[in-house]
Order: sequence, then structure tokens, then C-alpha cells
Amino acid sequence: MTVIQQDHVIDSVADALQFISYYHPLDFIKAIHQAYEKEQSTAAKDAMAQILINSRMCAQGRRPICQDTGIVTIFVKVGMDVRWDASLSLEDMINEGVRRAYTHEDNVLRASILSDPLGSRTNTKDNTPAVIHTQLVKGNTVDIVVAAKGGGSENKSKLAMLNPSDSVVDWVLKTVPTMGAGWCPPGVLGIGVGGTAEKAMLLAKESLMEPINIQELIDRGPNSRAEELRLEIYDKVNGLGIGAQGLGGLTTVVDVKINDYPTHAASLPVAMIPNCAATRHAHFVLDGSGPAHLTAPKLEDWPEISWKGSDGARRVNLDTVTPEEVASWKPGETILLNGKMLTGRDAAHKKIADLLASGEGLPDTVDFKNRFIYYVGPVDPVREEVLGPAGPTTATRMDKFTEMMLAETGLLGMIGKAERGPTAIESIKKHKAVYLMAVGGAAYLVSKAIRKSRVVAFEELGMEAIHEFEVEDMPVTVAVDSLGESVHETGPKIWRAKIGKIPLENT
Repeated sequence: MTVIQQDHVIDSVADALQFISYYHPLDFIKAIHQAYEKEQSTAAKDAMAQILINSRMCAQGRRPICQDTGIVTIFVKVGMDVRWDASLSLEDMINEGVRRAYTHEDNVLRASILSDPLGSRTNTKDNTPAVIHTQLVKGNTVDIVVAAKGGGSENKSKLAMLNPSDSVVDWVLKTVPTMGAGWCPPGVLGIGVGGTAEKAMLLAKESLMEPINIQELIDRGPNSRAEELRLEIYDKVNGLGIGAQGLGGLTTVVDVKINDYPTHAASLPVAMIPNCAATRHAHFVLDGSGPAHLTAPKLEDWPEISWKGSDGARRVNLDTVTPEEVASWKPGETILLNGKMLTGRDAAHKKIADLLASGEGLPDTVDFKNRFIYYVGPVDPVREEVLGPAGPTTATRMDKFTEMMLAETGLLGMIGKAERGPTAIESIKKHKAVYLMAVGGAAYLVSKAIRKSRVVAFEELGMEAIHEFEVEDMPVTVAVDSLGESVHETGPKIWRAKIGKIPLENT
């Protein structure tokens, strides 16, 4: 009879969440490196270089791969012969492990979970509760998969109740372009087919926990209809030319996973959930002998890559930049930012809107005139750090505030992740502003460019407070220029056309 100790569950969950915060799964690193090696798009190759360098830095420094350290999802299979030596419920044990992981003093992880989501939206401060899925199965062990899913990719999840005669492939190819780049490609698409609506979503999420093995499947060939669809969707999604960070390129996905389940004769539920460039999950089994032990990878498992984005890049002084200077920037151009910028994301923008609408105005400590705002919610610093990992958040969530910010505050430019929508682009064009894109999935690398940081307003918002950063050579790409041209529109179109002309063996 296997006896599972309470502390073994708590310690194992806490250790696993710390582990996945700074160690990418090696299959993902190998897949991104393969994609990097064959990429022909300069912008996409540059983005993947930053992702790989960031990953190696995080493994060395044991700091988060992404500032969004995710909502915790746990899959637990409990053997029916297991006995427990515990005073807490299994759910409470898991949440205690989450709490300890996210408040670990040597590697503080960002708490992003809000209680009362329809009301006060109050941060729980320790990233609890986790989303937990539990099964009772035969056996005498406890099998646990731990994952941390970022909001940018989770928000792009899709569900459709297709007709039985509809094509899953057609639905995927129609849907992926609507997801934009906020899920930080290249990554993995998890697809669930069958069951009911909620079962299809669970199947899709579970599939993302599986190893990346599409190249092995290509080599041996498919053995089932699901495997045939994996190969077809993999080829056709990459043929869309979306590319790394949506900039246009050969690789949008490094794998496609499909799980299916019996369904009603009148139904074909299909769910699709992407995993981003900060793919984070780990698997362990408790057998009563003690806490789980996860083997750390070796640094030589990461490729040695140097980032060359500074070659020919334009250095900009944010303290003296003018609208005339901004007007000369070209779409796709690499800019190295120096000087002071302000930060702000969802909660800060909402508060700014309320203050302006009330006539109260902004605090004296905040002046956006001819300045740049960075959409970020950083991780708290540890040890000698100025700031923890501080990568960009998805910019489209701020689209509804863009006209207000440009028209009423004098803001000159914005920095974020992925594309902007039509409304924001129109405002950017109207006010001769600019939108710059930082690479999602390179948060620790970005943080090294931040030399000073201080909170200047809304301290009560925690990680969503307005900070002032002083940066040195922070790399960004001109994503929407002052004339309203967007590289997230032009890049994929160019590469979709190119891919059709590239011999298959080269893609």
C-alpha cells in the first residue's frame, strides 16, 4: 500500500513550478533552434534568437522566462490504491505548493490571479488558486502534470461546435489568422476534438503537455486519421506565413497536437489552444518514497547563439525624441531605446480613463507628453536586480484606450507585444504616433536593458502600477509607423507568397 505524505505533494508542486519558471522543456528548445536554423525571414530569425538567448539566460540565472508567470494548471491522476497521510485536501495541498512557489524569496514569481473577476478583481497575491483537474485511476501512485499558462496565449483559445460534415482543417486555417500574434508564436497548437464543449477544451489543453515530436511523425508517417490531420495542419498553418511574433516567416508552429474523444452523432466540438514561446510544463510521479526530483538540463543543451540585432540598428534617446524624428522610422526597423519611459497596462489605462473623464486629471508625477509607454507588468526584483523579467504584454488589449492616450495626454509612442487592431492603427496614423514591438518570450533579456526603475503612480495596483524605467539599448521593432503601416499585416502577406515558391525541402 502506497502512502503519500502531504508535504511530498506540496514540496513537489512548489519545486516543479519554480523549475518550469526558468527551464524550458528541452524538446521545445530543440524545436525552436531547428526553426531558427532554417528561417529565412530576418525579423523572424532575430525574434527567435532573442527567445533562445533569453531561455539560456533564464536557465543560468534561474529567473522567469516570461514576466507573465501564468495561471497554474494541474492534471492529477490518483491511483485508487493510494493512502494519504494528510490533514489537507488534495486541492489545498496543491494550492499550498503554488503559494510557496510564487512567493519564493530567491525567485519571486509574478502573482497574476484575481479574485472576484466580475467585481473588484483583487489580486490574491500568491497566484492561487490553481485550476486543478483530478482523475481516479487504477494503481498506487499519484501522477501530476504541472503547467503555467500565460494570459497572452490562453486568451487566444478558440472553441467551435462544427457540423459533423465540416472540415476541422478548414476551421483551423480560418481561425489561426484571427488569433493575431498575441500568443507569441512560434509555439504549439493543441487541438481537442469530440466529447462536449468542455471536454474538447480539456482535450486541447492536455495535448499541450505532450512532447514535441512532429519531426519524428514526418519521418515515420501517420498511423491514424488524427496523425494525418496533425501533419496537414502543421504544413498548412506554417504556409500561412505568420512567422515568429507574427512578423512573417517560415515557422508559425513547431508542432500540432490532437486529442480526440467519442462524441454525439449530431456534434463535432473542436477546441484549439496555443502554447506560446514561454512553454512551461513538467511531469512527475509520487510513489511514496519522497518528493519528486526533476533533473535540471545542462547548459550545453542550449545552442550558442549571439544576438545581432544591434548591427545597423538606430539608437534613440527617449528623453529628447521628437515627433519629426519618429516620422522618419520605417516599418520593420530595429530601434535601440535609451532614456526614460513610462509603463502602464490594463488597470492603469482604466484608471487614467476614469481620472480624465472625471476632470480630476492625472497625478502630478505622470506626464505623457511626447513620451513612450511600455505595456508591461514586471516581476519583482531579487538580489541585485533593478527589476525582474519585464517583457511586453499583448498590445491589442490597450487598443480601446489608444485614441484617449494619444489625443488627451500627448503620448508619442507605445511599446508592446504583437499586432495592433484597426482602431488603434487609425489613431496612430491620425496623431502621427508610433507603435514599437518587443519580443514576447524574451522577458529576462529585456530586463537587462533596464538600468533604473521607480513607481510614479497607482502603487496600489501592484505589478500594474505606472513605473518609470530608464533603459539602455532596449531592442524593439517598428511595428506600426506614423503613416499607419503595420508589419503584422505586410510581413505575413509577403511570406505567405514566398512560401508558395520555396521548394518543400527548404521549409
